[in-house]
Amino acid sequence: MQVINEVFPTDPEQVRELMQKGPDGPIFMVNLLKFKDRAEYDDGRATDLSGRDAYMIYGRAVMQLLPKFGGKGVFAADVTHLSLGKVEELWDEIAIAMYPNRRAMVEMSMSEEWRTIAVHRSAGLKGQLNIECVANKDGDGDGAMAKLMAALLA
Repeated sequence: MQVINEVFPTDPEQVRELMQKGPDGPIFMVNLLKFKDRAEYDDGRATDLSGRDAYMIYGRAVMQLLPKFGGKGVFAADVTHLSLGKVEELWDEIAIAMYPNRRAMVEMSMSEEWRTIAVHRSAGLKGQLNIECVANKDGDGDGAMAKLMAALLA
């Protein structure tokens, strides 16, 4: 398996797929984040920020933006250890956001508000993986997944 971190999508097929309707119901976007040591802004501005610090400016702003598109931040934490498998380099952080559907996520990332704050994202990120997930609606037996979903969507 080859793993390629990116800051923006470069594969036209991935972009075409992203523009499709997507699964019904809420999606959870898992973000595996790798930060630059030092932030590097595309406009060349001088900064003493670390990549993580620049990304956190984006992260705080996107947490305010998510509800405008029906989304919310669900989880964020530092990556501390790889318990199973092997990768050349661990990601620095994982963040999970919930959107009512793929369209809402795409609309947010195409909005003027998002583009304004995204300068901090690209300044801070060395690369990332975004993994779209949906809750398994089958086989949850005792309704645990339904209860978790209800709590998250409340």
